[in-house]
Amino acid sequence: MNSSRFANVSPANPSIAPAVLLGIGLGGFLDGILLHQILQWHSMLSNVVPPTTVEALHLNMFWDGIFHAATWAVTFAGVMLLWRSGMRGTTPPIRSFAGALLIGWGMFNLVEGLIDHHLLGLHNVREVSDPAIWNVGFLAFSAVIVCVGFALTHPLGRRREFSIG
Repeated sequence: MNSSRFANVSPANPSIAPAVLLGIGLGGFLDGILLHQILQWHSMLSNVVPPTTVEALHLNMFWDGIFHAATWAVTFAGVMLLWRSGMRGTTPPIRSFAGALLIGWGMFNLVEGLIDHHLLGLHNVREVSDPAIWNVGFLAFSAVIVCVGFALTHPLGRRREFSIG
C-alpha cells in the first residue's frame, strides 16, 4: 500500500455530531440524576403509575433504569464519534464544541418534554397539583439552551471573507 496517496488529503470539516450526541446523553443523565433521583420530582411513569406503593415504586425505578441505559448508550456513541474525530483531526474548536453540547442538551429536553410531558403524559417536570407551569417552563428553558448553543456554534460577529471576481 502506497502511503503517499494520503499525503495530500486535507482533514474533513469539523463535525459537531459527537458533541451533539454527548449533549443529548449528558442532558439525559442530568435529568435522571437531578430530577429523578436527587430532587425526586418525577419518575419515568410517575403520572401514569404514581409511586405510592412499593410495586409502583419498583416499576418506576425499572423504567428510570431503562432511561439511564439509553442515555448511557447515546453518551457512549458520542464518545466513540469524538474519539474517531480526534483520530482524524476533525474536532471542532472549543466554542463550537460547547455550543453543540448545549444544542444536544436542549434538543433532548425539548423532545423528551414534548413527548413524555405533553404527548404521552408519562410524567410532569414536577408532580404538583398544577404542573403546566413547570412543563412549559422546562420547554422554554430548553429552547433558550438550544439558542445559546446555536449562537456559540454560529457566532453572528464572525468575519466572512468575500472576494469579487
